[in-house]
Amino acid sequence: MRGLGVDAADGAGVRCGGVMAEPPTGTSSHRAQAHVRHANHRRYHDGAEVDGYVDDPYHRVRRAVAAGLMAEGVTRRGPVLELGCGPRGMLDPAALPGPVVLADMAETALRTARAAAGGRALPVRLDATRGLPFRAGSFAGLLAGELIEHVYDPLALLRECHRVLVPDGLLVLTTPNLAPVQDRLAFLAGRAPRQVDPLHPYLWLHIRPFTASLLRRTLRRAGFTPVALRSNEVGWRLPGGRWVASRRLARAAPGLGGSLICAARRHGAPPPPHNRA
Repeated sequence: MRGLGVDAADGAGVRCGGVMAEPPTGTSSHRAQAHVRHANHRRYHDGAEVDGYVDDPYHRVRRAVAAGLMAEGVTRRGPVLELGCGPRGMLDPAALPGPVVLADMAETALRTARAAAGGRALPVRLDATRGLPFRAGSFAGLLAGELIEHVYDPLALLRECHRVLVPDGLLVLTTPNLAPVQDRLAFLAGRAPRQVDPLHPYLWLHIRPFTASLLRRTLRRAGFTPVALRSNEVGWRLPGGRWVASRRLARAAPGLGGSLICAARRHGAPPPPHNRA
């Protein structure tokens, strides 16, 4: 996979030395992005946080739906990148027509993910907020699970995803839904949606939460055409604390579900980098 054009080998994989195509401007923006990067690395550096929840039914369904969209939607032979893979990637290399590249900022988590893949994936260590160290058109597909909500400038990240995908390449994103059904009703009662709670032990790191409509609009601005929206479950916590969930309702109304799982195609020329009008 030398054609990917990654920078230089280091430890568990390849260390990124690239620059984001559209860095935030201004000293305060750079400081904010650096703070976000440090906070996320401190929380997720060893993979233990992610490893503790991936077997939960909520996340197991989310991961399976995302992996299924990628396996069904890749139309070209070529590498598929999983960005922010954590200690256990979502993709099954045997289900894809080309090789898998696993990428993460945390070296320990990346090493664990490579072992879990049975050595059938190339590990690449990178920081997605600093750019993707690959040549344009390197990948037939790109999967980013629970990443975009952690990034200070998600539009810049999506434009980098656009750049490294082949024409008509497939992007699959998962992100927590800012407006699941229970939070919509809670907001009417004056209570803040769960995803914007600055006191939550880990949700405070979700600095860019999305609704279904905002996610589609941001993807279009970055040069993608959304082609599918899914969710894992529509859930409700009863007064006694019991959690009830429906996958059938999530299939019928994914915008009400707990997690948004969106597939989009890279179409057209790369968008202008500074157009935010």
